[in-house]
Formats: sequence, C-alpha cells, structure tokens
Amino acid sequence: MSQDKKPANLRANAMPTDGFVLAVDGKLKARYETAKEAMTAGEKLKQSFPVIQVAVYDAAARKYTLVEVQAVEAQAK
Repeated sequence: MSQDKKPANLRANAMPTDGFVLAVDGKLKARYETAKEAMTAGEKLKQSFPVIQVAVYDAAARKYTLVEVQAVEAQAK
C-alpha cells in the first residue's frame, strides 16, 4: 500500500481555520498541512490546465497566493 495520504475534502459551507487550501477558479478544493504540498499540487494543475486560476489559501493568515504560469514554465525548463 502507498503511504501517500489523500488531502482532506472541505465542507462547502465552512471556511478553514488552519492549514493551506487549494483554490481552483475561486472554489476551495483540498486542504494540505504545508504550503509546499499545496503549491506542488497547484503547480501540477497549472501544468495540465494552464487556463484555470489556481491559488493557495493560507487559512491562518487569510491570504491567497496565486500559482503563476511563468513559475510553472520556468521549472519545466
């Protein structure tokens, strides 16, 4: 069995108070323990679907950080 754990799904009517949440097109999708895990997931999404808007929401600071296409393209080179 794989040791990879699946990110927690969020309730539609509740804002998270801790952790980092992946937001796709303005909708909160999955919660991660670290910012690095959330950014990695966001970068993978942007590589596959560059048109969608992907951001990481820091629940403790209540701030969004956009995942930029340029950053993803620079990593691929």
